[in-house]
Amino acid sequence: MCLGIPGKIIDIYQTGDLAMGKVDFGGVIRETCLAYVPEAEIGDYTIVHVGFAISRISEEEAQATLDVLREMGDLDEELGLTAEHATG
Repeated sequence: MCLGIPGKIIDIYQTGDLAMGKVDFGGVIRETCLAYVPEAEIGDYTIVHVGFAISRISEEEAQATLDVLREMGDLDEELGLTAEHATG
């Protein structure tokens, strides 16, 4: 399953002509294309789907969504974490 996962933008930079950033998903940092959210700023929360930020959301909405994903047990799978990675 591929879900949009909320994360916090911690860095923004240009790669060629693309706006890119580093997004923190509760300790897991992933490079993300920010081209679809040009108004995004460091500290904003965004929904990321297959490496692309697709919308900005509030911190409250991000936390509520992360809580639901954790309850469903889908968060680690969507972030590409296996039991091997999660335990170190």
